[in-house]
Amino acid sequence: MVPLPVRRALLAAALGSAGRFPRHHGNRGPPGAAPLSPSPVPPLPTAPARPSSGAGSQEEAEGPSRTTAMLRHLLLKLRATGPVTVAEYMREALTNPGQGYYTRRGGIGESGDFVTSPEISQVFGELIGIWYISEWIAMGKPKAFQLVELGPGRGTLTDDILRVFNQLASLLSNCDVSIHLVEVSPKLSEIQALMLTGGKVQSNPENKSAYMKGISKTGIPIFWYRDIQDVPPGYSFYLAHEFFDALPIHKFQRTEKGWREVLVDVDPEVPDQLRFVLSPSSTPATENFIQPEERRDHVEVCPEAGVIIQRLACRIEEDGGAALVADYGHDGTKTDTFRGFRNHKLHDVLKAPGTADLTADVDFSYLRKMTQGRTATLGPIKQREFLKNMGIDLRLQVLLQNSRDAATHEQLLHSYNMLMNPKEMGDRFNFFALLPHHRLADPEKKHKPESKSPVAPVAGFGELLLK
Repeated sequence: MVPLPVRRALLAAALGSAGRFPRHHGNRGPPGAAPLSPSPVPPLPTAPARPSSGAGSQEEAEGPSRTTAMLRHLLLKLRATGPVTVAEYMREALTNPGQGYYTRRGGIGESGDFVTSPEISQVFGELIGIWYISEWIAMGKPKAFQLVELGPGRGTLTDDILRVFNQLASLLSNCDVSIHLVEVSPKLSEIQALMLTGGKVQSNPENKSAYMKGISKTGIPIFWYRDIQDVPPGYSFYLAHEFFDALPIHKFQRTEKGWREVLVDVDPEVPDQLRFVLSPSSTPATENFIQPEERRDHVEVCPEAGVIIQRLACRIEEDGGAALVADYGHDGTKTDTFRGFRNHKLHDVLKAPGTADLTADVDFSYLRKMTQGRTATLGPIKQREFLKNMGIDLRLQVLLQNSRDAATHEQLLHSYNMLMNPKEMGDRFNFFALLPHHRLADPEKKHKPESKSPVAPVAGFGELLLK
């Protein structure tokens, strides 16, 4: 780990005495959003298996056009093919090319459906930037690195990180830095380009892996991709902030006849509405994704997250670097977390598909398992612990000392509370990291096997969990 005095010096050099002020308030997981316990197992395999998923706001008025277009599409599909998995339903509702939530809108921000940590305060992104610089130094200052963000939202987090990189330009002067954004939403990629480059981007020919490229306002090249596999190999730092929680999940319920998968079907009593049902028998997903030692009665599994984590672990093992994952989640303990958000309120996940954000807590124990030992893993630890270890209190004091009015002072304290309060985002959000095994090895023990000196921790993580 970069020693504490050095990290404080980094913090001071990168952030300076001034700063931009807090942004918006709110988040995708309000205090009342905690999922309830799953409902009892239905008596019949095909009876409704509707757990607590998304039981929330029902008062939104539904528009006559796009609101119903996705529902009509799904109703036709279900009547033709029968029930679909929750994963397929999420994929259609979020990323359908014509009517998917992310491809059509992606409501991040105060005027959207949810607000993320970078939108709440600049400090969040600044400390993430410091984390990458700290790891770059700890790994011997490689001559080049790629910063790869998965699902960059509005580009706010990358923008804050780039500001830190710019403040530390003298430190990075001999390092070739580039930004690589993995984004499937055309709308969001336009917003990112405007924020990061001022809109000065150009499309790439179709035979290029990157579909768009540009230069940041600070002179760093930026590339956009639709899939992580398109990002070129090389020493890379990966960032996934509120990315994995939006990937499609499979849901399973334990019954007297064994595990059954939760599916989505047309409600026969209300033909223009959807409902949850249980599969009449085991499905391929049931056979493949339920672990023999599973003790919970309701389980959510995200195979796509497992595939992506495997790819990240392979890349880090082969090319070096690190990955930082920040998301709502648990360590293999929760059951039913599937929920929807619209206009900053809980929204029924089966109502007006395509108009609301759908999310499920990340199972970090599953991510750890899917690295298959290719990398070391750290965490998950609570957001408030990570940010405190990174120096958020020091940064807050600097900003408070330089705030010139009571309103700004109040905004700073409010934003700090949103990020750190256990009842807000402090305990609901977690940080998790992948690092090369050699990064955590004690060099002294290579020469002195009997040495009992502790392994130096990684910035932000107080406890190392080597798996």
